[in-house]
Amino acid sequence: MYTADQFARLSLSYVHGVSDIPLAGVTVGNLLSDTANRHPNNEALVVPYQKARLTYRDLDDRATEMAAGLIALGLETGDRVGVCAPNMVEWVVLQFATAKAGLILVNINPAYRVSELEFGLNQVGVKALVTVPMFKSSNYLAMLTELMPELATAEPGQLHAKKIPDLRWVIVLGDDPVQGTFGYADVLANATDAARDQLAKLSSQLQFDDAINIQFTSGTTGRPKAATLSHHNIVNNAFFSGLQMKLTHEDRMCIPVPMYHCFGMVLGSLCCVAHGATMVFASAGFDAEAAMDVVEAEKCTVFHGVPTMFIAALDAPRFAKRDLSSLRTGIIAGAPCPAELMKRIMDEMHMTQITIAYGMTETGPVSTQTSVDDPVSRRVETVGRVLPHTEIKVVDPEGRITPHGIAGELLTRGYCVMPKYWNDPEKTAKAIDEARWIASGDIAVVDDAGYFQIVGRIKDMLIRGGENIFPREIEDFLYTHPAIEQVEVIGAPDEKYGEEVCAWIKLREGHSATADQIRDFCKGNIAHFKIPRYIKFVDSYPMTITGKVQKFIMREQMAKELASLKEE
Repeated sequence: MYTADQFARLSLSYVHGVSDIPLAGVTVGNLLSDTANRHPNNEALVVPYQKARLTYRDLDDRATEMAAGLIALGLETGDRVGVCAPNMVEWVVLQFATAKAGLILVNINPAYRVSELEFGLNQVGVKALVTVPMFKSSNYLAMLTELMPELATAEPGQLHAKKIPDLRWVIVLGDDPVQGTFGYADVLANATDAARDQLAKLSSQLQFDDAINIQFTSGTTGRPKAATLSHHNIVNNAFFSGLQMKLTHEDRMCIPVPMYHCFGMVLGSLCCVAHGATMVFASAGFDAEAAMDVVEAEKCTVFHGVPTMFIAALDAPRFAKRDLSSLRTGIIAGAPCPAELMKRIMDEMHMTQITIAYGMTETGPVSTQTSVDDPVSRRVETVGRVLPHTEIKVVDPEGRITPHGIAGELLTRGYCVMPKYWNDPEKTAKAIDEARWIASGDIAVVDDAGYFQIVGRIKDMLIRGGENIFPREIEDFLYTHPAIEQVEVIGAPDEKYGEEVCAWIKLREGHSATADQIRDFCKGNIAHFKIPRYIKFVDSYPMTITGKVQKFIMREQMAKELASLKEE
């Protein structure tokens, strides 16, 4: 007779997360109400820059009143409500207000410009848009006026714009009145008893499989796709991700990642609500000094971020003088985290229980995560094991499951997989096969104990003279060089080999190195064909607003630079 482990190993690179805890059939709105009943006086949301402190009872009451206000405007169950704003109190209130009202929250990237905003609003048929007047270099009211000149003469709630035909309501976050729009405070004030009665009925009528959130994918290879997530996707993902960190109602989480992204909205605010923890926003947009200020002042125990955010925090001018002893855990996600950076975070930020999470927007978002109980080597070198109630397999280019230890593409199946791309059955069918597996585009290896390593992106893999090279492997090695703060490896075009290894290197402050010294460091330590032929020293990298390095832009720049040198 087989033991459980022996039977599991028969399936090669396939794992299924098991748990004694069942999935919860609950909506986002009811989750908040339940937490408010269990921890009414616990701080739910702290935003020092807005001078705001809300208990869970406060947050639930405010979200309920805003939900009634949205219903009173005329919005109906299933309507899409876009939110274009940085991290602030109102974002969290709207996240739960839309859920309570049965409205689908559409996350709008604050970095969008006019054409992107037009596409996003029309792609999902946004009925109401909530926006700040401006943020950083973006003037959203000016963009909206350009897109919809009809706004200048429209009555609030009566917008009929030629370019954005579905949009009726524009709601502005701010104190100054704007023609054709409602103010955020107006919506709160306009809640009626009839709307409150309707809201009370919705509490038992809404289903956990209903769509609740639409997030646009990055769109680096074309138009963004509108990933549609259900209550079931994100409530359970937030809960089980929190368990990996042993999150409780006594924890205080600094959330510097943007709320418009799954990282902030699911692994941040919703994760806190699922466990009764406190959300803390340091600033509207990421600021390393402000983040460290709030961690110190609010005694935060949890800190989330992409690797570049942790690098910025560690290198902040006053970092060495900080008291960060309250920190213990958090999540690093959104991009591969080098082992050397993990060690610095654990040692210098006191985050000895830091975890790494891996996934994608379409999987709500986490598929694998390390646990605070994992050995340090596992938390430094892997992205953990599959989360409960989730399946993962690793397949070769023909779709066959690989043996343990053999690289292939990672696919995910389970409650966490999105129902669809909104209004795009063709792309949905292409992304999710008949057996409900969704492909990640990432190359992974799983060992006999079920721990995953992400060794590269299929699109980032470079082929030099027939040799498949994964940039992550070279990056991890170069991070051991004492002068290197950050490194990104890409493929550069080459007539002889097809591609050559190119490394963009950012040096630590006060350190120096030459290209030849870097290559000498590599010799004898990594295969000769992996040693970078091209080395470019940089001060920064092309980045998305969420802190992800845009390697496709780097490749384009290198191709142009090499072509220019050839012409000379």
